[in-house]
Amino acid sequence: MNAPRTRPVPPEPELPVDHPLIDRSFIARLVRAFYGRVRSDPRLGPIFAAEIADSWEPHLEKMTDFWCAVILKNGAYSGRPVPAHVRLKGIVEEDFGIWLHHFHMTISGLCPPEVATIFVDRAERIARSLKLAMFFKLERSS
Repeated sequence: MNAPRTRPVPPEPELPVDHPLIDRSFIARLVRAFYGRVRSDPRLGPIFAAEIADSWEPHLEKMTDFWCAVILKNGAYSGRPVPAHVRLKGIVEEDFGIWLHHFHMTISGLCPPEVATIFVDRAERIARSLKLAMFFKLERSS
C-alpha cells in the first residue's frame, strides 16, 4: 500500500533585518571590506580581476544593491547572479569555501554576533545555490 503523498512545506520567508546598525551605509562598508579581502586573496583575486578589471566601483555598487536586497529586502537589486557566476572562468567548487571564509571574517569584525549570524546564514544559502547551479547539473530523462 502506498503512503499518502504530502506536500512539501514551503520555507518561511526571510524577513528584513531590523537593527539600528544595519542600513545601506553599513552594507556598503561590508561589501568594500569583503571585496578588499577577496581582491588580495591569491586564489580568488585573479579570478575577480580577470572579470572585473578596472570596473570595481560599479561592481561594488551592484553588490551593495544585492546585499541590501538580501538583508533589507528593499528590492534594490534586479540582476541575475547565477548567469553572472556561471560564465566565470577557473572557479572550482572549493573556491566557495574561501569566499565564505572571507565573508565570515569580514562580517564578524563589523557587527554584533546576532547580526553576523544572519549575514553568514544568507551568504551560505547563496553559496549553496550558486554551487548547485554551477557544478551540479541534473540530467533530463527522456
